[in-house]
Parts: sequence; C-alpha cells; structure tokens
Amino acid sequence: MAVTPSEAPCYRMLIGSEWVDAEATLSVLDKYTGEVIGRVPQASREDVREAVAAAEAAFAARPLSPQERWRILYRVAEAIGQHEEELARMMIAESGFTWRDVRGDIRRAVQTLQVSAEEAKRIGGEVVPIQSAPGFEGSLAFTLRVPLGVVCAITPFNSPLNTVCHKVAPALAAGNTVVLKPATPTPITALRLAELFLEAGLPPGHLNVVTGRGGEVGRWLCEDTRIRFYTFTGSTDVGREIQRFVGLRRSCMELGNISATIVCEDGDLERAVPLIVNGAFRKAGQVCTSVQRILAQGAIYASLVEALRFATERLKVGDPRDPHTDVGPMIDEQKAVQAEQRVQEAVARGATVVVGGTRQGPVLYPTILVDVPDDAAVVCEEIFAPVVSVRAYDSLDEALRLVNAGPYGLQAGIFTRDLGKALRAARELRVGGVIVNGTSSTRADLMPYGGTKDSGFGREGPRYAIEEMSETRIVLFYQ
Repeated sequence: MAVTPSEAPCYRMLIGSEWVDAEATLSVLDKYTGEVIGRVPQASREDVREAVAAAEAAFAARPLSPQERWRILYRVAEAIGQHEEELARMMIAESGFTWRDVRGDIRRAVQTLQVSAEEAKRIGGEVVPIQSAPGFEGSLAFTLRVPLGVVCAITPFNSPLNTVCHKVAPALAAGNTVVLKPATPTPITALRLAELFLEAGLPPGHLNVVTGRGGEVGRWLCEDTRIRFYTFTGSTDVGREIQRFVGLRRSCMELGNISATIVCEDGDLERAVPLIVNGAFRKAGQVCTSVQRILAQGAIYASLVEALRFATERLKVGDPRDPHTDVGPMIDEQKAVQAEQRVQEAVARGATVVVGGTRQGPVLYPTILVDVPDDAAVVCEEIFAPVVSVRAYDSLDEALRLVNAGPYGLQAGIFTRDLGKALRAARELRVGGVIVNGTSSTRADLMPYGGTKDSGFGREGPRYAIEEMSETRIVLFYQ
C-alpha cells in the first residue's frame, strides 16, 4: 500500500547535540514511483546560524586528538558495513540508483572513511633548514599542519553517501568541525550517516546537518563569515555563485564536465566496450565524469559503434529495486524530459540514434548517438543523463584538440597499447586526471580527484583533501 505524505516519516536536522525540527518541511520522493518517502526540515536562517555556532564552539572547546579522529572514523566505517542493507534500500528510494550502483557507493564510502582515518594519524610538518639563512645560524624552525576551523560541505544528489564521506571524513580527520548541507533530493542518507557518527563517539557540534533548498540554505551558509572553508560538488553555475559570496575564504570546487574517452585504433576493444558502457550509463549517466563523448579513430569507428550498440541493448532498464536492473530513473522526470529534448534537437540537426532515445516517466533509456553536429547541446553542454555521442577522428592530434577545446577539464580516458600515445595524452590533455586504458569515469577513492578550467579547482581524496582543509604554520625558535 502506498505511503501518503502524512504517513511518511519525518526526519530532523542535527545542530549541536540536538535533533531539530522546523516549521516548514520538504518532501523527499521515491525517484522511481514518485511516492513521498519522508519529510525533512526546511532550515531557517536562524537554524543555519545555530549550526555554524555549534561547529565553531566545538572547534574551540573540544579539539579531537589524531587518535580520537582515527578511532571515530574507523568505527563509522565499520558501522556502514554493518548497516549496508538498510543504507542500500534507503539510497535506492531517494536516489533511484540500482542495487549495483548503491552497493558500490556504500563499499567505496567504507574505503573513504578508512583511508581518512589512517591519514588522520599521518598529518605532520617538516624541519625548515633555517640555519642556512644569514643571521639564523643558531635558530630552529619547523612547520605544523593545523586545522582551519569550521568547514561547510555542500554535497550532490548523485552520491548521497560516498561523496558526503569524501567531504566530512577528511574535514574531521584534519581536526575541523563541519556543517553539512546534503542535496535537496537526497538528504535522508546523510542524516542517517550523522547518526552513525554520533553512535561512534563524535562529540556534539563536530558534525551538524542542515537540510532544505540549496538556493536559500546554501546562500546563508556562504554569507556566514565564521566558515573558513567550503567544499562543494555540483554545477559550474552554482560553483561560480558560491565563489562570488566566499571571496578570499578558501574552497574546493568539483564542478561540471563534458567527459571524453578516446579510443585509438590500437586500443583493446574487448576491454574498452564494457568499461565505456558502464562509464556512460551507471547512475543513469548522472556522474560528473560520465562518458558523454567517445572519440573513436576512423579504422575502428564502425566496429566500436556496433559493439557499443550490442552491449547497450542488453542492459536491463527500469525499476531500481530489481536486482537485475542496470539503469534506473533519473533524479526527476523534468531532468529526463530535458535530456530527451536535447536528444531530439540533435536528431533534428542530423544526428542518428543508434540505440535508445526513448523515455518512460523519469526513465530515459540508454542512448547512443552518431553524426552529432559539433555545436549540438548533447556534446557542448554537460547533459548529466544516460546519453553518449560517438565521433570519428583521424589523428591523435585531432582527438586531443577536440578534448581540450571545451571549457571543462575534469577527467578524460584513452584506450591505447602505445605507450607514446598514452604519455602524450597524459602530458597534453588539459584535465585533472588522465585514465589510460580506462574511461573518464574511473576513480579510486584514495587518489587526487578534481579538475581545471570550468571543472573547478582543489582536490579530493582523503590525503589531498586534508591538505586543502588545513594550513601550514611556521614555528621559529630564533637565536
């Protein structure tokens, strides 16, 4: 029997030591059925102020030792593993992602927390050879890495657990306190994660969670000058707006991309095809690094398109609760409609649909396009949908130029057996990460991850995020 809005569970925000309601609430929908699965508070400006105040007070009054940070983060990692089934069902409902997608997100979150825990014990400085400076012959100098203070984490809907962990865990590992604003469509998993942190022994105020519409809550967070660092994953347009508010305060921006993967004529197609299909269509294509453009060298273009068509037609599409489903719904029907319209616009301008191109409610069937005009929206704008375009190229010069021509630069992939081509791509592609014999949508959680140009700046990955969320302090014993 369907749950009515009045029967759906009501969740509360975490501010300091209290779980807090609000006068206004927002409905969280099941992304496949459209049913209301819960209601969360719409935070007020005062709620945001109190959350930042709680984080600031906790940072000043109760700093955690590296050993405490390690222990708490490890306990949360263990708790996530123990609650995998509960978290998976929660994430399927609020995100629409399949069993395979959410289990991958959960297992990666465990790794992110464990690596963050280990890095909490490794934060250190270095001895500065100050004696080599004239007048400092008898002096001693060394550096410390010190936490910044209050970190604001604003997270996206497309990874309601692991990306949250990628922001919260390194911030805590570095000794900061956190105010978390989860994505409006997917806040429930983040609230459950906060419960696990408290159960693991995290003192009150070190993690605060405020929910509501990003346009309001996010703006209030950006206006609060007590926040020392912002870590954001989302669109380039919103990233620009955040930077306009935060000014000289530090930030890490993981923004949009039009991800490309190059397949050279000497590439291993048997390896490339399943990786490309997964990289293009997992999470219904709603990943910053999803393969949106495939550049195929002319000699293998036709055979690659045919192999991709064959593999894509065999994907099971539909209900994400079916364990056999490969591709579920998009985050809402409006987004699916917009993506479908972009496909139709490309077709009207001469593109051909190899497979897919149809929609049922919020489900857009995995779509492969060829003969797409170079200025069509499906290749010039981030589509964030299960749509990929294949384009032929002649030389590696041309392929590299096509990738570099756009405004974005997050990650790119290249399939080749030629070491020279691989190294050239690594050197010449203007992106944050080059994946050799893998797609743009390849990531290990301990590696540095981030982009350049309109894809943002700063790096995630626990070790690298800790560096972003801390600063160097010089200590000089002058004699």
